[in-house]
Amino acid sequence: MAIPTAEEWRADDRKHVLLFGMSGLGKTYVSNLLRDAGNWFHYSIDYRIGTRYMGDHIVDNFKREAMRNPFLRDLLLSDSIYIASNITFNNLAPLSTYLGKPGNPEKGGLPFEEYMRRQEQHRQAEIAALMDTPFFADRAEDLYGYTNFVCDSGGSICEVVDPDDPRDPVLKALSENLLLVWIEGSEAHTAELVRRFDRNPKPMYYMPAFLRAKWAEYLETNRAREDEVDPDAFVRWTYAQALAHRQPRYAAMARNWGIKVRAEDIAAIRDADGFCQLVSRTLEAR
Repeated sequence: MAIPTAEEWRADDRKHVLLFGMSGLGKTYVSNLLRDAGNWFHYSIDYRIGTRYMGDHIVDNFKREAMRNPFLRDLLLSDSIYIASNITFNNLAPLSTYLGKPGNPEKGGLPFEEYMRRQEQHRQAEIAALMDTPFFADRAEDLYGYTNFVCDSGGSICEVVDPDDPRDPVLKALSENLLLVWIEGSEAHTAELVRRFDRNPKPMYYMPAFLRAKWAEYLETNRAREDEVDPDAFVRWTYAQALAHRQPRYAAMARNWGIKVRAEDIAAIRDADGFCQLVSRTLEAR
């Protein structure tokens, strides 16, 4: 779909949007506000990844750990217990736990090649979940009568597309069906995200070339073997560099495929009307 004018946006009774940007800047916050308005369908990319495309991987990992415990092993083999992932829109821990972190196994680290194998699983799953978006928009209207639709994308969307390629299949499919909206953070937001991540480092998806380069650099800089690396130390060291790596990719997505709004304006939104008005003002200013 072509980017609408402000007048077309206001008149449209079938508003379809995709929110993208760094995790922690308000994508899920706005999506929840829209869903709570009662006439918006909320489609979460990370939830779709964790349930449809990586659900078996996640649960198998739980079972693998359970099989190491003799008590749980016997119960599992006799079908006396059931192990499942309780992933939700607001709790994606099962997905991030499965992705893991590379390094010392005594500190919960994975061998680097196993870590990269899981990263590749996530890449394929994220692309598939993104390509499912138009189907879910149609399904939401056909089954439930929702004419408004918001796609809450993951922070790593910019890692699985080429925003400068006008033929990129994912961005082409998305932009033909939704208005892509970048939530742009300031330097202060970035600094806060880094501080927050430092307190609670979590697994994330990154482009393979970026990860391999940073892993090699970290090993060389710290003169460490793979199994000596503190997993949390590595992901903390990588995170700020990853944000810098992602920023121009987000900007290219907004420039070539959509629009951008400021994170501070998103934080000021209190309801669905506030979001629609913000998009309208942004379109007027283009």
